[in-house]
Amino acid sequence: MKPLLVLVVAAAAMPLLLPGEFYLAIATQVLVYGLFAVSVNLIAGYCGMVSLGHAAFLGISGYAFALLSVGAGWPIWAATTAALGLTSLTGAMFGLVALRTSGLSFLMITLALGQIVWGIAFRYVDLTNGENGISLPRPDGVLLHGTGLYYLCLAVTAGCMLFVTVLTRSPLGAAMQGVRDQPRRMSTLGYDVWAIRYVSYVLSALLAAASGILYMLTFRFISPHALSLTVSSEAVLMVIAGGLGTTFGPLLGAALVVLLKNVASAYTDRWPTLLGLIFLFIIVVVPEGLLPGARRLLGALKARVVAPDNIGANLTRASRIEGARQ
Repeated sequence: MKPLLVLVVAAAAMPLLLPGEFYLAIATQVLVYGLFAVSVNLIAGYCGMVSLGHAAFLGISGYAFALLSVGAGWPIWAATTAALGLTSLTGAMFGLVALRTSGLSFLMITLALGQIVWGIAFRYVDLTNGENGISLPRPDGVLLHGTGLYYLCLAVTAGCMLFVTVLTRSPLGAAMQGVRDQPRRMSTLGYDVWAIRYVSYVLSALLAAASGILYMLTFRFISPHALSLTVSSEAVLMVIAGGLGTTFGPLLGAALVVLLKNVASAYTDRWPTLLGLIFLFIIVVVPEGLLPGARRLLGALKARVVAPDNIGANLTRASRIEGARQ
């Protein structure tokens, strides 16, 4: 819990350190995409199920929130509750289909389900306005723009990460990791492997729904692009870059991707090439991810620094013993 508290305190001071509104907006986007990456990491990192259709949950939540708050005139709290419930229900239905398989087949089924939702958003113009998307009006409250919006995203992301931390340290979290590593042994021990994966999938959809609402509040616009394969793939890359099965790795991966998309793209049109080179470096040098890899490299560096001191201390001790004998 202490690292999470330190991270929250550092993030809370971020608006005071950033030079302008542009970088504050980037920090807000990091929180939004970081929460989405955390939802992907819940099933990919802790259950071993990689999904390429997770953007469907982000998009369903965002569209539901926009349609209910703008089209139906619902208050924000009611639209938020309904969007979370609808997305969780969709995740429960998708899980019944996707979890009939595992491995590569699971990946392909989630990809197909995600493309179905994308197709509905693209073709059902009467509901979603097609590729023109849906826009939210300018916000009225202090919490819905600028520094207030940043702190709102920070509070939601921190709360969701606290939930994931408690979950992964609970008996259910241990069962999830057991299912990831040894599904046959877990089944032999009497655990319901399918039920554990199903609960994890629905909870992951709920976290993605929360990121979808924050996405809508941050960008004030949603289109079928939010449900595309590109968004799902970027989330998987964020998780892999930061570190599968780590608490803060997805946030680190999200920060890397968002910074490259927004900052590096201002200087060069070939930022995807730079992103590819960085991921190639990660796979070659720190294949376990940036966060675990940094810990490993620091540990190795510390061992090299401490080793000569230990040798010198041993030599001094040996000389003293030899002198005492003489």
